[in-house]
Amino acid sequence: MKRIVFFIFLITIPAIAVARDNPMFGQGTENSFSFYTAQGTGSGTLFKIIAPNLWEFDRMTIGMLQYSQPTTVFRLPGRQSLHLVQNIAYGSETGLSFGAIGISWDAALFDWDGYYTGLGIGPYMRDSRDRWVESRLVAGIKFFIGKRISNRWNIEFFTLHFSNGNLTNKNEGFNFAGFSVGYSF
Repeated sequence: MKRIVFFIFLITIPAIAVARDNPMFGQGTENSFSFYTAQGTGSGTLFKIIAPNLWEFDRMTIGMLQYSQPTTVFRLPGRQSLHLVQNIAYGSETGLSFGAIGISWDAALFDWDGYYTGLGIGPYMRDSRDRWVESRLVAGIKFFIGKRISNRWNIEFFTLHFSNGNLTNKNEGFNFAGFSVGYSF
């Protein structure tokens, strides 16, 4: 019975999110700049993006600048984005710092009264290899919950996972949880 309810839930979410307006952008706006900051939540599995009980707070902080434009992803309201990323690791984790540039496509799965949730994915090119992820090319997978504060401003809580999908022997992955502030124009 639980599987049937879960399956029905998955089918109805995209139907709810189909909207004339994109919840990640204000009315009449076609561009957005956002600043993201987050704390490392440990290496390991992709499931850490939705399982806070697995988080282990690491000595690293990420900052990300994002430029976005509205789009649709399989008829869902979405955004296509360009990212500039800097991870700063400190203490015993200093060898895990990296910079990256990437692109992503995010889709809003649910939209209600200014609140929205969604998923995003995209490739990123890092400036270094390290002991957690051997490759420079990684995929970023993001889960977010947002709120449109006004026509111009929005905030989001997000979790983010970087890994290379086990394409190399070393692929522990990076996980982060944090907040963003976005301005649409």
